[in-house]
Amino acid sequence: MDIHDNILTAIGDTPLVKLNKLVGPNDATVLVKCEFMNPGASIKDRMALYIIEKAEREGKLKPGGTIVENTSGNTGMGVALAAAVKGYKCIFTMPDKMSLEKINRLKALGAQVVVTPTNVPAEDPRSYYETAKRLHRETPGAFMLNQYHNPDNIEAHYSLTGPEIFEQTQGKIDYFVSGLGTGGTMSGAGKYLKEKIPGLKNVGVDPVGSVYEGYFKTGKLTEPHVYKVEGIGEDMLCGAMDFKVVDDVRQVDDRQCFVAARRLAREEGIFAGGSSGAALHVAVQLAKEVGKGKTIVVILPDSGSSYISKFHSDEWMRDNGFLEDKGAGTVRDIIGSKRGEVKTARKGDRVDHVVETMRGHGISQMPVVSEDGRAVGMVHEYDLLNALVAGKVKFADTIDAIVAPLQGALSPDTSIARLREIFAQDNVAVVKEGEKVVAIVTKIDLIDFLHRSGA
Repeated sequence: MDIHDNILTAIGDTPLVKLNKLVGPNDATVLVKCEFMNPGASIKDRMALYIIEKAEREGKLKPGGTIVENTSGNTGMGVALAAAVKGYKCIFTMPDKMSLEKINRLKALGAQVVVTPTNVPAEDPRSYYETAKRLHRETPGAFMLNQYHNPDNIEAHYSLTGPEIFEQTQGKIDYFVSGLGTGGTMSGAGKYLKEKIPGLKNVGVDPVGSVYEGYFKTGKLTEPHVYKVEGIGEDMLCGAMDFKVVDDVRQVDDRQCFVAARRLAREEGIFAGGSSGAALHVAVQLAKEVGKGKTIVVILPDSGSSYISKFHSDEWMRDNGFLEDKGAGTVRDIIGSKRGEVKTARKGDRVDHVVETMRGHGISQMPVVSEDGRAVGMVHEYDLLNALVAGKVKFADTIDAIVAPLQGALSPDTSIARLREIFAQDNVAVVKEGEKVVAIVTKIDLIDFLHRSGA
């Protein structure tokens, strides 16, 4: 008889499913790893149980103890399952942008949930990071997983998730795609797969507003901005994120995440969350780029059941500007004939050459691209001036030291309403299709469009 001793032994062995409608006949094969089929409905079950059982063996977590953790909801669910079976108490801190479904699921398992503000820095005492640390200090004998900085997070996926994928595919994959949150999945499973499969490429996925993509490409931290997709991206560098195993990091915006997840449900019958949509969007994009004969494995971290009141709702999508009424207008309408007319620089270009290009074309910033035309950052007039005045660079030097992370990135299908939000944070919007910059949109471009359209 095939009977589990308890629900915890049912964690893992999630299926790989081939996509059939979201990829074309000339695209690479895309296999999705359905981690939402774990008992707690997410990949975090693996890591939570692994860390808890290791803490038990090491005497850090005693019978009847209390587990404290900051979570976007999924790690909390994995911890709460283990706590219910093993007899622990739980206290979780969560940002207020998380869905009500996630909060209520944790409460249903007997956990205490403390909701904190989203739009505060990580080091702010009100943040869910710092609130969890305080509760850990104040609770006698409490244990904190510290998933964001705990190397056991990486170890869990190196020991469990990576080998499982390798066995299921017999090592016959070319790309591994995973969203970057704490970084544990990519750092652990990605490392294992890279060690086992020569030539494998690991591609991380990061939402616009998070710090990872900019840091990976320039070595500099951007100013984080609020975004709506949950369970992916960070406003700080995490100790569980090992960039050495990553070959590329690609950005997605909220709309791309949500539209991809909705299409996955409606066209493939796979009901997954927004971070799954983020990874899927990049995997489908990559499948077109690399073409037939290659195989891509992409992690789907959690279930769509946590987001029924959010992006799986047409009303919510419309209210938040992700489903536009006809005629409302998108960035695609604004860029029109400007599409593709972008002056760019390359790493290694001399400062004087970039200054001359800016002066000659009357522009104050230029995207910096790689040899194959992919955006890696931005050089700003303001940064050039400061570096020259401070003597940090000379006109004969390269621009490499002053390349800043790309901010204000969006897709051509972004609504005009959301474009205004970008302008509230950045002076310009960088329009990307895939990894290539196709236009720069300024505030005056929007004003001109509104004037021409009679708005």
